[in-house]
Amino acid sequence: MHLPLNALRAFEVSARHLSFTRAANELNVTQTAISQHVKNLEERMGVPLFRRLPRGLALTDEGLALLPALTESFGRIGALLEQFRDGRFREVLSVGAVGTFAVGWLIPRLAGFQQAHPFVDFRLFTNNNRVDLAGEGLDYAIRFGDGAWHGTEADLLFPSPLSPVCSASTASRLRGPADLAGETLLRSYRSDEWVSWFALAGVDCPVVRGAVFDSSLTMAEAAAQGAGVALLPVNLFVREIEEGRLARPFALEIENGSYWLTRLKSRRVTGAMAVFRDWITRQCCAR
Repeated sequence: MHLPLNALRAFEVSARHLSFTRAANELNVTQTAISQHVKNLEERMGVPLFRRLPRGLALTDEGLALLPALTESFGRIGALLEQFRDGRFREVLSVGAVGTFAVGWLIPRLAGFQQAHPFVDFRLFTNNNRVDLAGEGLDYAIRFGDGAWHGTEADLLFPSPLSPVCSASTASRLRGPADLAGETLLRSYRSDEWVSWFALAGVDCPVVRGAVFDSSLTMAEAAAQGAGVALLPVNLFVREIEEGRLARPFALEIENGSYWLTRLKSRRVTGAMAVFRDWITRQCCAR
């Protein structure tokens, strides 16, 4: 079947603007050409698509039914053509990641992934472990937890044990876990973490009254500036510890979850998704 693409495009743009003149400006043709294309399409379909009003256009029921299908179709064509920008095929990959993981692990390695897979147009969206894969249109989400999220497939990346960290000046006052009772203990939204750590240390947990943070990154910054002691995933703050911005007074750590690469089970695996999954799992195994 021959599709009158020029006429369909003329109708779609005119319907968005409800004006042949503005459609002509967008498509860089004359208003007469737009009007003729729409007239030819109406004759071909045997129904009017617009009601011509004294001050513009209004869509008929048939026009209202046709417009969404055309808008979606032209949008998909445009998105596909955009993938061939600069003469190379590019495939979009949208990944959501916990901010701590993104800054502490993924971003330092991202250049290597992009060099190995230049066809992937990588999009990174950070979050605080609360993510809606379908609603946000994500191919993958990197999450912290136990790997059990409804409707998702999860690949284990690595565990991320928690251990106390603080500024160097605060660390100089600490001789043993019991000394933490005299310090401000910073908290995440998971209220049982300090309780678990003190239980493992064999020390009664003091009353924890420090500020509550929704991000390990901001809590780490507060600890580095002397606001208190934070319980953090130390393997994602290696750089800060090596540089001396954070100190780790005790080696004792608790296992409270792992990082996982997750996707909706209903999500079709694209080429970009496949190479990213292979790359990140190999990188995590080699770390």
